[in-house]
Amino acid sequence: MEDKTECRTPNRPGTTRIPTWKFDLLRDAILAVVSDAGKAGFPFFELPAAVDARLSEDDLARLGSLGWHVTTVKLEMEVRGDVAKLDNKGPQRLIVSKT
Repeated sequence: MEDKTECRTPNRPGTTRIPTWKFDLLRDAILAVVSDAGKAGFPFFELPAAVDARLSEDDLARLGSLGWHVTTVKLEMEVRGDVAKLDNKGPQRLIVSKT
């Protein structure tokens, strides 16, 4: 049986469970991308493409829907306090909230 990680959504009930290897792979990539952006934050709409550039072709082939998985992992990271949305007008921007 494959280990799974529960992914929650801020301010909404319910969870989604994804394979832990997918969660860990995407969490590491998201943290690297968002960390590189610094205090200005990273635009959420660019996140799937930036994560895609950090993953191998093999990982991408095994992953399935990249956009869906990136969003699912990002939401769980918000719940955990790993990343946060900047309070700004305009498109959502993400910063690392834990050091």
